[in-house]
Amino acid sequence: MNVNFRACGLAVVFFIFLSACTDSDNKIKSSEWREYLGGPDRNHYSMLDQINISNVSRLIKAWEYHTGDSGQIQCNPIIVNGVLYGITATMQPFALNAATGKELWRQRDSLGTTWYGNLRGVVYWEQEEDKRILYTKESWLHALDALTGKPILTFGDSGKVSLRTGLGPTAEKKFVISNTPGTVFEDLIVMPLRVSEGTDAALGYIQAFNIKTGKLAWVFKTIPDPGQPGYETWPPEAHKNSNVGAANNWSGMAVDRKRAIIYVPTGSASFDFHGGNRKGSNLYANTLLALNARNGERLWHFQFVHHDILDRDAPAPPNLLTVTHNGKKIDAVAQVTKQGYVFLFNRETGEPLFPIEEKPVPPSDIPGEEAWPTQPVPVKPEPYARQAITANDLNPHSKYVNELEEKLKKSRNEGPFTPLSKQGTVVFPGLDGGAEWGGAAVDPGGVMYINSSEMAWLISLNETATTDSKKMVNPGEQVYAANCSSCHGSERKGNAASGFPSLVNLNNRLEKQHVLNAITSGKGMMPAFKRLSDKELSDLVAFLYGEKPGAAAAPKEPVGNDNDNKPPYSISGYTKFLDKDGYPAVAPPWGTLNAIDLNTGEYKWKKVFGEYPELSAKGIPQTGSESYGGPVVTAGGLLIIAGTKDRKLRAYNKDNGELIWETTLPAAGFATPSTYEVNGKQYIVIACGGTKLGAAKGESYVAFALPD
Repeated sequence: MNVNFRACGLAVVFFIFLSACTDSDNKIKSSEWREYLGGPDRNHYSMLDQINISNVSRLIKAWEYHTGDSGQIQCNPIIVNGVLYGITATMQPFALNAATGKELWRQRDSLGTTWYGNLRGVVYWEQEEDKRILYTKESWLHALDALTGKPILTFGDSGKVSLRTGLGPTAEKKFVISNTPGTVFEDLIVMPLRVSEGTDAALGYIQAFNIKTGKLAWVFKTIPDPGQPGYETWPPEAHKNSNVGAANNWSGMAVDRKRAIIYVPTGSASFDFHGGNRKGSNLYANTLLALNARNGERLWHFQFVHHDILDRDAPAPPNLLTVTHNGKKIDAVAQVTKQGYVFLFNRETGEPLFPIEEKPVPPSDIPGEEAWPTQPVPVKPEPYARQAITANDLNPHSKYVNELEEKLKKSRNEGPFTPLSKQGTVVFPGLDGGAEWGGAAVDPGGVMYINSSEMAWLISLNETATTDSKKMVNPGEQVYAANCSSCHGSERKGNAASGFPSLVNLNNRLEKQHVLNAITSGKGMMPAFKRLSDKELSDLVAFLYGEKPGAAAAPKEPVGNDNDNKPPYSISGYTKFLDKDGYPAVAPPWGTLNAIDLNTGEYKWKKVFGEYPELSAKGIPQTGSESYGGPVVTAGGLLIIAGTKDRKLRAYNKDNGELIWETTLPAAGFATPSTYEVNGKQYIVIACGGTKLGAAKGESYVAFALPD
């Protein structure tokens, strides 16, 4: 292999590259983890079997890389030619010697700015001597030299391209980022987007960029223009992005490179929880799109949720697999969902491989809302998450079960598609699933492995309040009430169980610049508030820190009265249905692992997944827990997964679900592991960032291997 060195001290990289080379390109690739979730099929599968059922219990820590950036890390690292590429909690990409964990390079912000985000990985691309890493930060797609980490100045504008490029003029000042790596086809990269979930959302178009130049190659409009198929499923002005937007892919895609088809699951249209201004089925929101990867032409589609008003966006990339149906081998595409369903289609035609029924669902009682009367439900497989709660399904271990029952009685609770209501609605499975962004693993035999959360949420939909400027004289309080209170609460106490921190006593905990960066750039689940003026930002920060607002005159119209950009209804908050001790209202299990044979649609096994150590210490049987991050499956017969607050990394027998090995990580690993081989030695690596679900912060990547 010829390597064009571009910096001193890179001889070590050269020798790592040589050591990874073999006579077979296929063998090289099978020993690596070259793409997000293991490959273009997103199946989380490795052909490696050095670590297997018989010896996994002997695993020891091989190395730990300390990033120094504590905070949530959702990255599934990639490993190419003996080099591991990942990203820190503050969005700094890096390269490590994958055998030792030694840092080779790291791209630090030249201005010393701290950006927080949950980027789930980076992309590797090569053509002869041109080797690139692509990643996102804020609203930009960046290209780096994979050997040196230096920007490729010929890509876009000095190494970066705006993710707003193909979204039209209305996106110029709107929140647009990407949390998920793009998908590569030839010399194109097709990009996921995260946009606002309110009426200020940008259009969620699918965009492909040329990897060499950064130029926009094609755009697929998920909210169609007049004359395009699907236009009739929206109000006439929806495509103009006035109070309607999103329908974006945020969770990632899969690509069949042989057929040149890219499979794109899209999310909800905005506003997520009230669709009175977007009556219709709303194609192509909540849809699996099969697009020509070269030009973005639609080949077929299937909509999972019509006129979504429960944020039932597709949470993970689809899986590409081969199954046997009616004695025939069929190349298929499977999509997991938040509501606990698996949809399975013929990859070429879009024909469902198991019947899908349109089932009646409850109507909305909110004025102006027209909930769609039916929703698609597959006959097989059975849902991997429970679909309903009754009084008999409440947590028997709770000291407050009577109070939970009273709340349940007062709330709408008519199944997984019960619309939000003024008195409150039980959302189950919860807003985070069912399945989440970690997605599913699939082995070559067509068996899918999926971790599922079973958390109920309790949310009401109320008329959007306007701020009375006479009663609320502090302009910063006006900004807070209009933009922050639905998540952090009117008293700023937050909701730790739902992932929203307290904002009380910030002056004793965080520097102002840190808070300002989070407001303007977003952090975790929180979007960036780009539309706030400098004065509004200043007033908001002053309010949060208990200071008087600046001397500048208040806006002519209070922020809370700016109803041109607000829906007529808003949610009470992202609130989980918990008891007073912070435990789920619903009876265990609160998390499961599921093995589903997609050849037959039947379950091979189902196990409780995760635990609350303090409950186990009291003798309460394993309860399971919510999980974030997906599993890895190997030819060694293993299912490997972290993802739980209890800080465990676990290995199961993939054939029967038996737990074989577990270890405690330095922090919870809310990410999907990777596995790879260097110099004949197999490793398993996981990002340990903690932070979610109230877990302690972490900042490292940890690799495990068998002892020499």
